[in-house]
Amino acid sequence: MSHPSRVRMTGPLSSFARGFAAELMRQGYRPGPAAYQLQLIAHLSRWLGAHDLGIAHLTPSALTRFLAARRSQGYVLWLSPKALVPFIHYLRSIGAGPTVRAPPPSPAEELLSGYRRYLLGTRGLVDTSVAEYVKMVRPFVETKLVNSKFDWNGLKPQELIGFVLRACRRRSRSSASLLATALRGFLRYLHIEGMARRSLEAAVPSVPCSKLSGLPQSLEAGEVERLLHACDRRTRTGRRDFAMLMLLARLGLRAGEVRALTLDDIDWRSGELIIRGKGTRLERLPLPVDVGDALAGYLRHVRPETAQGRVVFVRIHAPHRALTSAAVGNAVQMAASRAGLGSVSAHRLRHTVATQMICSGVPLPEISQVLRHRRLLTTAIYAKLDREGLRSLARRWPGGAP
Repeated sequence: MSHPSRVRMTGPLSSFARGFAAELMRQGYRPGPAAYQLQLIAHLSRWLGAHDLGIAHLTPSALTRFLAARRSQGYVLWLSPKALVPFIHYLRSIGAGPTVRAPPPSPAEELLSGYRRYLLGTRGLVDTSVAEYVKMVRPFVETKLVNSKFDWNGLKPQELIGFVLRACRRRSRSSASLLATALRGFLRYLHIEGMARRSLEAAVPSVPCSKLSGLPQSLEAGEVERLLHACDRRTRTGRRDFAMLMLLARLGLRAGEVRALTLDDIDWRSGELIIRGKGTRLERLPLPVDVGDALAGYLRHVRPETAQGRVVFVRIHAPHRALTSAAVGNAVQMAASRAGLGSVSAHRLRHTVATQMICSGVPLPEISQVLRHRRLLTTAIYAKLDREGLRSLARRWPGGAP
């Protein structure tokens, strides 16, 4: 089956065939894959008709039974609920399909929703950080719910200490430190909102996790070039990944900042990029020629016309929606694997940019500006890499020994 128009559909879903096919083409599906999607929905429509069911019966349980029947008939493709997601999303977009009423939120979820709004609005944190903070404190909140009520005024420091000790047993130091930070923020929120007469954030034990305790891991100059050359720019995926790696390796961007880059953030005339950093901050960085060439090559020859929204980097295969931060990190990992560099994270390229600058004699305040750190102390970890500068500060060993 090479074209959606050749798929014959009968049953209660037949009236949606043409619209669904048009939506698939709008999202960038080629005729062949779009036809396969239509074949799957044609089978679903026949199954609904055979069981005297209609579109109002497209519940999760009904879809599970359909997929089970599809397996029993010997089908080997399109057997998971994920295969039906494009059609279900299409029905929702046009207001069709069963009306599913969400259950009322529990008291714990209502409280966490308020904490989420506080972190977003008052604290100005980004969505990813907010989601992590809420996930960290959810187990604590659920343990304090008794008979659908909370008694925050009766909370004792011993309970906080016990929770942190239990929760941190199998965590890394950085994860344990983040949990303690999230819990302190939650206790501060309870006090601000008047749900607790006093804030017990000082009772949360601190986790010994100094950011300055180790050396930042970076790549050598030759390894960076090997990483970049591992992207086959004769392919669409290679060109896209090369452009992303150039932003990471030349400008020290975070994976989330690469993901969030939009077409409107590139000022070609002045040679600048607008970076959407932490805390919804917008900052400008110069656009080097080699980075601009990589971006231009990707935008001219690879980015599809059916890309959804104004985001720069999108999926190669349909639907052409924006990449996630994890996808940017995966591109780095795959390139590192091809280059024989082992495991390399996207953030390691940020460390590499800072290391190259410190070794070239760039002062810490200027490095801090490039990396867009809020505090100079965050940049101070790279001072340990300046061995010549540290040697001038070292005292002689008593007795004249070298």
